[in-house]
Parts: sequence; C-alpha cells; structure tokens
Amino acid sequence: MSLDKKITCWVVTDGKAGMENQCLGLAEALGLAPQIKRVKLRSPWRELSPFLRHGLRYAFGRQGDPITPPWPDLLIATGRASVPAALYVRRASRNKGGNGTFTVQVQNPVIHPSRFDLVVVPRHDGLTGANVMTTRGSLHRVTPELLKREAEKLLPSVRHLPSPRIAVLLGGSNSSYQFAPREAGQLTIQLAAMIKSTGGSLMITPSRRTGEPNLLIMKAGLHDVPCTIWDGQGDNPYYGMLGLADTILVTCDSVNMVSEACTTGKPVHVIDLPGGADKFRRFHQSLRDDGLTRPFSGQIESWTYTPLTDVQMVAARIKVMLAAR
Repeated sequence: MSLDKKITCWVVTDGKAGMENQCLGLAEALGLAPQIKRVKLRSPWRELSPFLRHGLRYAFGRQGDPITPPWPDLLIATGRASVPAALYVRRASRNKGGNGTFTVQVQNPVIHPSRFDLVVVPRHDGLTGANVMTTRGSLHRVTPELLKREAEKLLPSVRHLPSPRIAVLLGGSNSSYQFAPREAGQLTIQLAAMIKSTGGSLMITPSRRTGEPNLLIMKAGLHDVPCTIWDGQGDNPYYGMLGLADTILVTCDSVNMVSEACTTGKPVHVIDLPGGADKFRRFHQSLRDDGLTRPFSGQIESWTYTPLTDVQMVAARIKVMLAAR
C-alpha cells in the first residue's frame, strides 16, 4: 500500500538532530517529503509542557517556526516541546469537522496516549495502550540505499585500510553513562591490542558528546595501527562507515546509534560504560536476548541475525490507519 503523494506532512521537534531524524526517517519511509517545524515554547508551557494543555495557541515562541494553518494531513512529532504543538494542531484541525490532522507522537509523550492518533515508543519504555505501537529500538533514517550511497562516497578515502574494517561509533557522557578520559584510555588500549593481534583496521566517528580530551587520547594511542578518525570537518562519514564496515562497535549510551547499527545485519558489539539506567538495561538486554548484539570484550566475533525493521513496521501501520479513515 502506498500513500497519496499529495498528503501533506509536518515533522515537529525542538530541532535536536537525533530527535528530528527519527521523525524524518518515518516520513521518508512513508514516501513523503515533510515540512520541518522546529518549535520553541514560551513560559509557562516551556516549564510545564506537556502537562499544561490550556491556551496552546499562545504556547509557541517567535524564535521557532510558526504553528499556523493550513494544517497538514499528517503530523509526526517527538520530544517534550513538540507535545503542545501536536495537541494544538490535532484540536484546531478538527474544529470544522472531519478527521483533521492525523498525529503520530514518537517516544513517550508523558500524557495519556489517547490524546494522539498513534504513539510509537521503544518497548523498554513499558508504555502500553490501544493506540500505542512498540518498537525494539529507536526510529531512524538508515536504509540500504543510504548506506550504499554513502559507502561509495567514503570508499576512496579509506580504500587503503586493510580488512576487516571495524566501525567504531562513539557517543559520550550523558545523564546515565560516563565516557571520560579513563574510559577513553581503556577503550583505546583494547582497540589497539585487538588490531595488532588479529589485523584489520578501525574507522572511528565521534559524536558531539565524545569530547576533545577523549579524542586526543584515542588519536595518540592508535597512531601506530591502521585507523581513520573523523576530525569533525566536512560531512560526517557515519553512514559511510556503517555501509563499509565488516563489524560495528558502538558505545552503550546511545539507543539511536545501537538501533541504526542493528539495521545493517552486521555483527554489532556494544561497548559498556560506567553507569546505566533501567530503561537502557532493558533495551540492551532485549537486543542481546534477540541475538542482535554482543558485549565488546576486546575481540570481535561473527554471527548473523535478522536486522531491525522498526521504521518499516511503523510506516506500514500508519498506512493502514490512514486508509481506514
């Protein structure tokens, strides 16, 4: 089933790339080219969202994009700041009767799911409801076509690296995990010893949370092994590395990066970091139980699994729900 190309779609977030990409990935899986709306909330909605649901037409600050008609046929939103926008559009679009805008809220909106047409959450959140769809990981923009295209772009600059090529996806410290110089140093020692004993090469891409001190430690410790480390200049080779990698290592702090790695069908080793939270532990345990990931202990292994297809499953559900309207 395919959607009518005339369907209009908004993606609504606070502008954070990781959040926005989840919504864009879903819109693209539906075959739609969405209009991106990045919202900023005024006080008191900024402090109380999503619990303050009165006067929503006044909630949006001028720094963000306007939330005004004509209303879209489909709205895909995620993040705390997007909840008032989704509620307002859903209500305002129905004032003149009819179905109004079909609202999809990605991740737990912290209010009752019945206030949206569909809520999509990872199963480790533990949210249930008649209109709640659970996924094993987070939504994203990774497709085989994207990985092939980005791999072809990256190949000339890494062709000299010997196989197996191992992609290392680095996150950083957050509210649950710590990735400090101590952890960076320990990981660097493991990576260097692994390449020196078994051969191959490393393709490393950091995130904004990785931190320059950690990168300097890794660059120094890996200077004598076949390796490339993205320096932050130009386009991020992240997707190209996923496409070219024989094996993927990814730090445990990012559900998004682990989920994206598990769409490739390639062996995914998760690098443990100090800290944790129950939701993260449930997420990682479920992927290990399903045979998608294994912990990284200094050596790589080879295995096969059925890749994650969360984005495609959610897109299929939305198509059915829209057709039923």
